[in-house]
Amino acid sequence: MRLRLWASAAFFSMVFQGSILQGQQNQAPPKPKPEETELWSPVPNVVTPGSVYGAPPSDAIVLFNGENLNEWVSSKDKSPAKWIVADGVVTVNKLAGNIETKRKFHNYQLHLEWRVPENVTGSGQARGNSGVFLAATGTEDGGYELQVLDSYNNQTYVNGMAGSVYKQAIPFVNPTRKPGEWQTYDVVWQAPIFNQDGGLRSPAYVTVLFNGVLVQNHFALKGETRYIGQPYYKAHGPEPIMLQAHGDPSPPISFRNIWVRDLD
Repeated sequence: MRLRLWASAAFFSMVFQGSILQGQQNQAPPKPKPEETELWSPVPNVVTPGSVYGAPPSDAIVLFNGENLNEWVSSKDKSPAKWIVADGVVTVNKLAGNIETKRKFHNYQLHLEWRVPENVTGSGQARGNSGVFLAATGTEDGGYELQVLDSYNNQTYVNGMAGSVYKQAIPFVNPTRKPGEWQTYDVVWQAPIFNQDGGLRSPAYVTVLFNGVLVQNHFALKGETRYIGQPYYKAHGPEPIMLQAHGDPSPPISFRNIWVRDLD
């Protein structure tokens, strides 16, 4: 008799616990709260934007302010840059060669403006040719070049026109203004990363807006840009930004309002 009573009690206990468990399983999960996905730190630094489009924000390093080339040196011998500064712009001195920043950069945001002269002559690559080397690894056109060229009604190979990553990436569109008008480049540069043995861990990436129009979108470079031959990487660290004094016979181009934001 006792055994039967114990078995009956055990059975009803199991049924009762099962009912409780089933009830718990049937309950709706807790309703999510908006606070569960809110982040309150770290708080971003306050940066004051420029008063007009293209003006440097408060955290920018101004590389050319229209007055002097104190932030630049000659690429070939690191002597003071000898390009021509007048009326708030700097004009290429082709005899003096390339110039580069005194500072070296890794990851950054760059703004610069450039102008092909209204009286430009020549055609193809011999018409308003220059370049912005986003990381200059050598004095003579070594590194990663964003092409500068008069591409307004000027036919050339499309991976060498304005807005191209030279001989690697064709721009999505051609937003070039006519000679005599100012052009703008806004660039986000992510430098390549190398292993300790010099091997490539991560390629360089670049995003470019040309006159406010997206022409390169997080493009992965295949290596340093090269006039002849295929691109390849060689290990390096932070490097200067270089402006090219191209040897084409057309009148020299000019630059103004150059600034950079260090993103490291």
